[in-house]
Amino acid sequence: MGGRQEAPRMNSGLGRPRLERGGFEGPPRRRQRPLPRAPPAPPMASPLQDPVLMRPLRGHRAAVTGVAFNADGAGLATSSLDRFLMVWKLKTQCRVYKFVGHAEAVTSVQFSPDGQLLASASQDRTVRLWIPCIHGESSVLKGHTASVRSVNFSHDGHFLVSASNDKSIKIWSIRRQSLLFSLFQHTHWVRCAKFSPDGRLIASCSEDKSVKIWDTRNKTCIDSLLDYGGFANFVDFNPSGTCIASAGSNHTVKLWDIRMNKLLQHYKVHRAGVNCVSFHPSGNYLITASTDGTIKILDLLEGRLIYTLHGHKGPVLSVAFSKGGEKFASGGADSQVLLWKTNFDSFDYKEVLKHHIRRTHIDDPPHLLDIYPRSPHLHDEKLQSVEVNPNFDVTNTQTLDPPVIEISSSSTFSTPDDVSSEDLQHPPASVLATSSKRESENEGESAVHNVGKQMGISPSLGNALEHIVEQLDVLTLTISILEQRLTLTEDKLKECLENQQKMLLEGRQEE
Repeated sequence: MGGRQEAPRMNSGLGRPRLERGGFEGPPRRRQRPLPRAPPAPPMASPLQDPVLMRPLRGHRAAVTGVAFNADGAGLATSSLDRFLMVWKLKTQCRVYKFVGHAEAVTSVQFSPDGQLLASASQDRTVRLWIPCIHGESSVLKGHTASVRSVNFSHDGHFLVSASNDKSIKIWSIRRQSLLFSLFQHTHWVRCAKFSPDGRLIASCSEDKSVKIWDTRNKTCIDSLLDYGGFANFVDFNPSGTCIASAGSNHTVKLWDIRMNKLLQHYKVHRAGVNCVSFHPSGNYLITASTDGTIKILDLLEGRLIYTLHGHKGPVLSVAFSKGGEKFASGGADSQVLLWKTNFDSFDYKEVLKHHIRRTHIDDPPHLLDIYPRSPHLHDEKLQSVEVNPNFDVTNTQTLDPPVIEISSSSTFSTPDDVSSEDLQHPPASVLATSSKRESENEGESAVHNVGKQMGISPSLGNALEHIVEQLDVLTLTISILEQRLTLTEDKLKECLENQQKMLLEGRQEE
C-alpha cells in the first residue's frame, strides 16, 4: 500500500469491469510510539470482489431524497421531490408500488424494524406512517411547523424521531400515533436525527454547525460536538452504538467516539458536500454519497478509502446498506435509484452481527470490547482508490423498467383507545391495522384528478405539464444547493470579519 502501484489490468471478458488501482497512504504524521504490527493486508480485490451495479431503478420524476431496505432486503423504499414514495419488490420480476399522499416533496423514508410500517417525512410539515400494502393505508402525524427533514424508527419499532426546519426534534409514539415530547436546543434548521441501536440516545445535526447527543430518558442534551468548518447534513450511529459518523457540507466525513467525546477519523475524500452516510452492518465499512456525483466506500479499520463509484449524473443525495450488508442502494438528483451488489465484503459477519444485536438490549454492560479505529488523521482526496464506472464497465444494465402500480392514501389507520401505559412501553407495531375515514386533503386531490378527466385534457398537454413540474423540481433542488453555498459564504465572511477585528485590536494594543 505504499508508493508502488500495480499496473491497470486489461479487460479479459465482456462482463469484467475495467478498474484502475493505486496505493493509499495518509499524509506524513509526527513520529509516534509503534503499534503492534497488524497482519499483512490481503491483495487488492479481484473484479469479482469489487462492487457491481446490479441494475438501475427508474420511476421517480425528480431527485431521489431517501432510500431504505426492509428487514429481509427484498424490498426497497425510496422518497423523492416528486411527492411520491415508491416501494420496489426486488425479486426476479421486479415490481414497484407508488404511494400518493404527501402534498409536497418527500424528504426521508424508513421501514420499521419488522417491515410492517413505513415512515416518511415531507416538506408539507407532516410525518406519515404507511402500511406498505395495496390498500395504501396511512396515518398523518402533525406537530412540526416547517419542513420535516428526516424520520427514524427506534430499534424496537415503538418510537419514531423526526427532525425539522422548525429547529426541533420530535419523538412520537407509534402505538398511540401521537407526540410524546420535543427537544429544543438547536438554533438553526435540524437536518437529521437518529436513534442509537439501544434506543437510549439520539444524535442530531443542524445548520448551527453542531452535532448533539440527547438522553431519551432525561430528555436532555448530554453532549455537543462543534464543527467550525461547516455543518453536518447527516449523522448516524455505528452498529455498536459507540461512534457516530457525520456527513459535512464542507466535503468531510468525521467519525466520533461519543463515550470519550473524541474525533477518531477525519476524511476529506469528496470534492463537494457529503449528503448521506451508511454503516455496513459489521461496522467495518462506511459508504458516503456526495454532491460531487460519486459514492465512496471507506475501510474504517484500515482508515482508508477503498472504492470510488460512479453512475449518477449529478449529486448523489442518499445511500443505504441492506440489513445484511450484501447490497446497497443510492439515490440521486438524476431521479435514478442504483442498486449495487457489495461483493468486497466476503467475510462471514454472522457472529459480528449477533454481537451487535446483543448490544441493543438495554441491560447490556458497557461497550468495552470494541475494535477501536486508528487515531485520527486526515485522509486526502488526492490519494487513489479503486474506480468503478458502470456507465462504461458494467454490461446488461438496460433492463426494462418495472410497471408502476399507483396506490393512493385511501384511509387512515388507528389503534384501540384503551391502551394502558404498560402497553405503551412494549407495543407491537403490527397492531396498526383498522381503518377509518379518508382525509379531506386526499379527497381534494382525487377531486382535482376527476375534474381533469372531465375536462378532457389531451395527452400532449398532460406531458407538457409533467415536463414543467419536472423542471420546477430541478429548480427547487438548485435553489437548495445555492442556499447551502450562500450559508457557507456567509460563514466565511463572518470569520474574515472576526479575524480583521482581532488584528485591529492587536494593532491598537501594540500602539
